[in-house]
Formats: sequence, C-alpha cells, structure tokens
Amino acid sequence: MFGSIGMPELIIIFVIALIIFGPRKLPELGRSLGKSLSEFKRASNELKSTLEEEIRLDEQRANLEASRAASAAAAAAAPPPVQATPGDITPAGSSAAPADSTAIPPAPPAPPTIRRVDDADAGRQANKSA
Repeated sequence: MFGSIGMPELIIIFVIALIIFGPRKLPELGRSLGKSLSEFKRASNELKSTLEEEIRLDEQRANLEASRAASAAAAAAAPPPVQATPGDITPAGSSAAPADSTAIPPAPPAPPTIRRVDDADAGRQANKSA
C-alpha cells in the first residue's frame, strides 16, 4: 500500500496522532494536510508544464534557425536571377524575337470603363442642360 508501511503500522500512527491531537483537532489537521498536498501537486504540475513548454519553444527555435541556415545556403548556391536589359525588350511593332527568353512581355491594354446610367442620373443631366 505505502511501500514498506503496512496496515498495522498505519493503525499505530493513526492512534498516536489521535492521542496527541485529539478527536476535535484531527479532522482539521487532515483537511489542512490534504489542501497542502493538493497545492504541492498543482505547483509541481505547473512547473512541469512550464518546463515542457520551454523545451518545446527551444526546439522550435532550433528548427527555425536550421531552416533559415538551409535556405541561406540554398540561396548562396543558386545562380543569381537574370535581369532584362533595355536591349532585351523590343518595341510592340517589331517582329524581331527577344534575345533572352526571360524578357517581360508587354502588359495588356486596360479594359474600357463602363458607366451605368439610371433614371436619376438622366434626370440630373437633363436639369443641368436646361
């Protein structure tokens, strides 16, 4: 039950506590002992969860630093991107092919803006012209 303490030893301890503290004080002592044990258990669980959280955060930091180092190494090993020079882009009417296949194509024309005219707008415009 309690390791090397058996039932006869527990009875002897209980009788001695009953004689020393008396029947009125013993329930109060048991209650305060129970509260103390539950407080100790709660504090130890809180400490355990705090330590586990710190360990998890340290592991995340280490993984983040490792991934940053790996991405920096990959960026250093990759060739620099090719940038278009003014000679690479041809005018819109030209039929010559660009010298580099990475040239940026011209942007498409903007769509026309369409304005909806309702009855109230038509009435205002009629009043303005009069």
